[in-house]
Amino acid sequence: MHFGTLPTVGVDELGPDSFILDVREDDEWAAGHAEGALHIPMSEFVARFGELTEAAPEGRPVHVMCRVGGRSAQVTQYLVQQGIDAVNVDGGMQVWEASGRPVVDSQGGAGTVI
Repeated sequence: MHFGTLPTVGVDELGPDSFILDVREDDEWAAGHAEGALHIPMSEFVARFGELTEAAPEGRPVHVMCRVGGRSAQVTQYLVQQGIDAVNVDGGMQVWEASGRPVVDSQGGAGTVI
């Protein structure tokens, strides 16, 4: 599915080995996130871009997620312009949580999406 020219997938299309980039802010991340996701807040993204290029798996897409999909769409657009195979996760963490996917807090316990 494409939103304009932006590659987009639903939460249900993410598997256990999908690489997830969470671009929400620190307080949102601390309250609850997808286990194993890489966290780089959108507000710091350009400055910390190298962290993504080091962590992203070769030959696999970067699934960009925020709370509902707006910020992640902007970051996905930026990544695509940089030549990175990136896709926006439609509905973000709200749909992730509503779908029954595990959400952990910054201590690794049960988290919630704020």
